[in-house]
Amino acid sequence: MFAPIAPTELTKKQRSNLESWLRSSTMQARAVRRARIVLAAADGVSNRRIAKDLEITRTTVILWRTRFAEAGTDALLEDAPRSGRPRQITPEKVAWIVRETQQTKPPDATHWSTRSMAEHAGVSPEMVRRIWVGHGLKPHLVRTFKVSTDPDFVAKLRDVVGLYLNPPKKAVVFSVDEKSQIQALDRTQPSLPMKPGRAGTMTHDYKRNGLATLFAALNIADGTVIARCKPRHRHQEFLSFLKVLDAKTPKRLDLHLIVDNYRTHKHPTVNEWLEEHPRFHLHFTPTSSSWLNLVERYFAEITRKRIRRGTFRNVGELIAAINDYVRLTNGDPKPFVWAAKANDILKKVAKCRATLEAAH
Repeated sequence: MFAPIAPTELTKKQRSNLESWLRSSTMQARAVRRARIVLAAADGVSNRRIAKDLEITRTTVILWRTRFAEAGTDALLEDAPRSGRPRQITPEKVAWIVRETQQTKPPDATHWSTRSMAEHAGVSPEMVRRIWVGHGLKPHLVRTFKVSTDPDFVAKLRDVVGLYLNPPKKAVVFSVDEKSQIQALDRTQPSLPMKPGRAGTMTHDYKRNGLATLFAALNIADGTVIARCKPRHRHQEFLSFLKVLDAKTPKRLDLHLIVDNYRTHKHPTVNEWLEEHPRFHLHFTPTSSSWLNLVERYFAEITRKRIRRGTFRNVGELIAAINDYVRLTNGDPKPFVWAAKANDILKKVAKCRATLEAAH
């Protein structure tokens, strides 16, 4: 049990030093986490909240606050002495391995493995693994991204985020999109069920039994979905879906639809119909910004839970499975809550663009 500690206080130099750790690409992940603990404590954040935000225990928070209070920032760089064999690698060697991992590639691959880096550095694979874990490096993982080049990115972003955070009164906001070319796949052999000690099995190959397109409108307020499956993905099907929305919603309410820039959403026939139905308002997301349309989260859920591991002998079975999922989730809807503010998103996008420009 730790004794109560005084509120954490930082000098300007200490704060500047700890904040530089957060920006460093070579600082060990554990030291960065300890710096976050101290900075949060200095800002008046409670121990319990710090533990929750950093996904650590409250005891760990108190430990590093105490060590900082006793010995300053140097204490955050040192672990408690441990028994066993002393370390056989110098800090300079560790820093070199970190730089090599981040800035170079092996001659025969796109990224380092523990074994290839161990051979390159003249250390054991286990030593490389410990260094990578300590510095938060994961060369085997990569995330995809694309920064929008839409000239109206800022205006469209603010428009869509505004609908999420401050929806208009006497109106319904729908996130609308199409999940096209869903395949009705059947396996070439029967699957085996899961049992203790063995996962369920399914053949790696399959039979294609047709395609379907799911048109969906996610109600931002309550999480319910209006959905229809169509055989094709054209402006005719989109217009037909708009008519479904018109019939399924109270006439006294305006309908604000968040859609992407797919050409079917802007077809002249669709525009003519919209002019005749002024309660419909389309709001277009920026190009290459599907993450801004919340219905994509719904598509991810239905794919993971109902489609990807399903077996369908024909399109009818696929559509029945989709309709069952929609019906069940509408019976107990759970809305996706948008929390990010437009200014915060713009700051991240600006930082990403600056990083890309620096890299070229």
